[in-house]
Order: sequence, then structure tokens, then C-alpha cells
Amino acid sequence: MSPAKKRTSARDKMRDQFMVADEPYYVAVEDEVALFEEAAGQQFPVLLKGPTGSGKTRFVAYMAWKLGRPLVTVACHEDLSAADLVGRYLFREGETQWVDGPLSTAVKLGGICYLDEVVEARNDSLVVIHPLADDRRILPVEKRNELLKAPDDFMLVVSYNPAYQSIMKDLKQSTRQRFLGLSFDYPPREIETEVVAHETGLDTETASRLVRIGARVRKLKSHGLEEGVSTRLLVYAGRLMASGLSAEVACRAAIVEPLSDDPDLQRSMAEVIRDFF
Repeated sequence: MSPAKKRTSARDKMRDQFMVADEPYYVAVEDEVALFEEAAGQQFPVLLKGPTGSGKTRFVAYMAWKLGRPLVTVACHEDLSAADLVGRYLFREGETQWVDGPLSTAVKLGGICYLDEVVEARNDSLVVIHPLADDRRILPVEKRNELLKAPDDFMLVVSYNPAYQSIMKDLKQSTRQRFLGLSFDYPPREIETEVVAHETGLDTETASRLVRIGARVRKLKSHGLEEGVSTRLLVYAGRLMASGLSAEVACRAAIVEPLSDDPDLQRSMAEVIRDFF
């Protein structure tokens, strides 16, 4: 096999590792699917905004499957460096070898690079995405003195939760204004009930009760609750119930305890749960 064919074969094998094999369950709320498809077609990067557990990550996986593109996901954190994203030299098997980071990997594969909770990363590490997120579509790899040109299928997607923004944790305008924006929120009651029923196997009536609990608990944000209950936590509660646990035990473990340590707020949430179960 020629060197060129070997490189193609290795790329195809790696590409397969990052493909979303099975269709993720996702119910469109508005026109986010059409907008994302258009952004992908015009090679625009996309910024997803919304609360924890509102479906941002599931949406990206669904779109990667729908578009037939590899998906490389990065869970951002405060220690994330540019080298973590681009790559670095490592000593392996008795020699120094270059190892691509997730950003370089996605560029080379022509896939979607998803930076989850991007505001958690240091601003100096995010500068590396700027030339990828404008019309240059290049990734400088300084340690190798290379410029990677992103293929047409490459797409950059980032997400964050606006509720957790602060002066110290916010996207700079120089970063934000490179992206199209899509806002996510908890879905309308009918769609959220459909999602909870599908993900848990519960009947529609029981799923509806969980969704109504979620709606009531979210109103406690005006009484000191930092974040409303996510659809994800409602699904957790439903799965515990489907396994045979009582509604009270399941909802306390999946809703009350994760959301707050405050005894008054916990009592308020427990009362909401008792109203429905």
C-alpha cells in the first residue's frame, strides 16, 4: 500500500471512531435544526446558549448524526490550555512524538469540534480558535510551524450557560462576534413530556406529572434557587421510578438533593413533589 493510501486508510479509521453511529433522540422546539444546517452549509461557527440540561449537547450529537460528520467534544475547564486543544509533543515508546489535540483532530477529519461550557476555559487558550472562527478557517500549529486549513466539512460549535457568567467568566466580544447564536431553554410542557416519556419508558400521565413538578420547581428561582431543575434531572427521576423506586425517593435523589443544600428550599421542593405524587 502506498503512503498516500495508508494515510487515507488511517484517517478513515479515525473518522469512524468519532462518528455518531445511532440517531440521538431529539425533538426540535423551533427552527434550530434548519438554522444549524444552514450554518454548516455556509461554514459558520455556532454558539449555543442555555441552562444546564436544556438539550444543547444532545442537539449537537443529533446534528452530527444528521449531517454525517465526526463529532469531537471537549469539556472545557479552567486549566484548559491552547496545547490541550491543538496538540503537543510527548515522549512515547522511547521517542518524542507529536500528538494532535481535539481541535487539530476535528480539523483534519473534517468534523464538528464541540467546546462544551466554553466560558470555563481560559481566555488566552480560546484565542487559538479565532482564525478558525472567521473567514480564514485556519489553525496555526506553532510548535510544528504549520498552518492547518480547515476543510469544508469542519465546523466549530461552542456552548455555555448564561446563568453562570460573571465579570471573570464571560466570552470576550472578539470571540462572541465570530459566531452565529442559538438560544436554548427548557422545552414547552408538551415536548418536555414527550421527551421524558421516551427517555424513561413511563406512561404519558406520569411523565406529565414530572414535567409539572419541573415547572413548579423552576419558579423557586425567584426564592433563591440558583438554577431550575433540568430536563436531564427529570429524566433521571423518571428512570429511577421506572426501576421500581417510589416517586418520593426518586424525586428527592434526582431533583431535591442535586439542586440545593438549603433546608428551606429542600422543604419547598419536597412539598411540590407531594402535590403531584
